[in-house]
Amino acid sequence: MRAELREKVITVCDKKIATKGDNVGVSFYAFFANKNNDLTRLMEATRWWIETHQLDHFEKAKKIKEMVIAGK
Repeated sequence: MRAELREKVITVCDKKIATKGDNVGVSFYAFFANKNNDLTRLMEATRWWIETHQLDHFEKAKKIKEMVIAGK
């Protein structure tokens, strides 16, 4: 995952955790605007989320943030 997407994922997860607590769920769609104007980045996140890690549609934001920080 490129550094730009890693930063976005961490920022979004931090914001969700800060507003809704450690148990908040997140989908890979949370990292994009309602318009998918960056298809390359969307596909990169989709591959990481679904193909590489076979994650459920919603996962705990804390788990996703930890995975990204660990470089998984």
